[in-house]
Amino acid sequence: MFGFLNRTKLIKDDLKGMAKLMYQDVSNDSWDQENLTKRNLDFTIESIRYIDMYAKRLMNSEIGNELLNKHFDNFVVRIGAYIGEVIKNNIKQDFYWYEFGSVYNHSSKLDGVYSSIQTQQSVLYSKNRDTVLLPLFEVSQFLEGNSTYPNFLTYVEESIKQNS
Repeated sequence: MFGFLNRTKLIKDDLKGMAKLMYQDVSNDSWDQENLTKRNLDFTIESIRYIDMYAKRLMNSEIGNELLNKHFDNFVVRIGAYIGEVIKNNIKQDFYWYEFGSVYNHSSKLDGVYSSIQTQQSVLYSKNRDTVLLPLFEVSQFLEGNSTYPNFLTYVEESIKQNS
């Protein structure tokens, strides 16, 4: 009868700044300097192609693998935040970044389904639709070679299509 009393407060977690680091904090590598720019990474669906190329370069080079091993969590947050912002901007619904734990305690959508997600990861959540999107988790799976998607562009397009 008073189930609403058991709901916990959602804790917002704005990752827009982390997404911008994809073009603000770029390595000295010439490819990165030429391609990871504010002009190319303009938060459009098309810009995900640059993120796909970047991820493939990381995963398929010796230096990239070394960087991924040392800074995996940073790559997941930056790439995931960027991808999430693109999805959020194109869905044009009430999706906002929240801390995983607060959504887990607020919505039954995560009950026992995502036990492998690190609880410190943020998620995109729509309170009105009670819908959860997990771009950081998807990036983590992709970079580990465990994704069900062939690339980030496919994930973004499907997420937008399913939630628009």
